[in-house]
Amino acid sequence: MNTKEILLNIQPIKTKKQYNHYLALIDDLIDCKEGSSEEKVLELISFIVEDYEQKNYPIESPDPIEAIKFRMAELGLKNKDVVAYFGSEGRASEVLNRKKNLSLSMIKKLHKGMGISAETLIG
Repeated sequence: MNTKEILLNIQPIKTKKQYNHYLALIDDLIDCKEGSSEEKVLELISFIVEDYEQKNYPIESPDPIEAIKFRMAELGLKNKDVVAYFGSEGRASEVLNRKKNLSLSMIKKLHKGMGISAETLIG
């Protein structure tokens, strides 16, 4: 099917079969030449697929505490290494063990110091 035929047949995704068809088209077009008509079709199909996926397969926001622990693991940090973000060793332990909630001050410090998005930390 050429790009003109594809464009004439593009429509919102309503079925899993259409979704799979569009995924196959993306796979076929992914290596197209930059600036080509195929690239424009690829972009359009990608938007349609993204819209379908957001509606049918939403990604939940990560848990704030799990995000902190994940970032700590990435950076090779232990609880004692993040005390400055929580105010004290005891408070760090309480928050990381879900006995206390994150405060706004902690969220700001974790966002700035560890690069965790504020949206994730707010939950």
